[in-house]
Amino acid sequence: MIETDCAYMQYLRIDTTKIHALLLDMDGVLWKDDIPIGNLENIFAKIAHKNWKVILVTNNSTKTPEQYLAKLSSFNVKLEFWQILTSSMTAAIYLQDRHPHGGPVYIIGEQGLIDALKGCNFFQEDKNPIAVVVGMDRYLTYEKLKKATIFLRSGVSFIASNTDLTFPSTEGLIPGAGSIVAALEAASGISPTVTGKPSPNIYHLALDRLGTSPEETLVIGDRLETDIVGAQAIGCPAALVLSGVTTQEQAVRWMPPLDIIAPDLACIVNM
Repeated sequence: MIETDCAYMQYLRIDTTKIHALLLDMDGVLWKDDIPIGNLENIFAKIAHKNWKVILVTNNSTKTPEQYLAKLSSFNVKLEFWQILTSSMTAAIYLQDRHPHGGPVYIIGEQGLIDALKGCNFFQEDKNPIAVVVGMDRYLTYEKLKKATIFLRSGVSFIASNTDLTFPSTEGLIPGAGSIVAALEAASGISPTVTGKPSPNIYHLALDRLGTSPEETLVIGDRLETDIVGAQAIGCPAALVLSGVTTQEQAVRWMPPLDIIAPDLACIVNM
């Protein structure tokens, strides 16, 4: 378990009595790899005690909601399916809105992305796909990049679950989905449609599930260019935790100013 000191906290302009729900990132906020950041069982018990609704929203496209629920359960945290929202799910929803009957797609990604697309009747195909859909892929090969580039150059739609260049791990920052997207963008000259954070769509889906307004929903994340940009764009108060990819110096310089800067999630729920 990773523990931090709450001695450093910065509050700017937030009235916590008006907060009724939390929209939480996962990697860098709840855990790094399989190591929890703080005592998650106690943290979620305190969230429940405050009567805050909660939904977890992640750009990590590798896992299914069921896998995330199992991971949470291993830390004695019990949530429901509707409380998990991933960038894989939003990519599938985006494609479904445009292709209601599904169809062939070329996927660079892992089980979370494959299953989400399958649930909307999209299937992996390396001949005549209607879209190239990209997420984090720890089994990436040159052959995958080559095929995707050829499809993109032929005019096939380019969908990215997210463009996070890095991913927080216990070993440090490692390449994220955005690094793969950047390679394809450089090779094809095509920019993707991004369905995860900071796209407003993923935030609106979360708010619909919570049944709360932006003003009463605190977004907590560790990445400025995704978690915080998206939150501020739709009018949610934004809290940045320093347990992930962002330094205190970067957080303090951010404009518009953050509502809360905290070492970790536990410090926020204890305030």
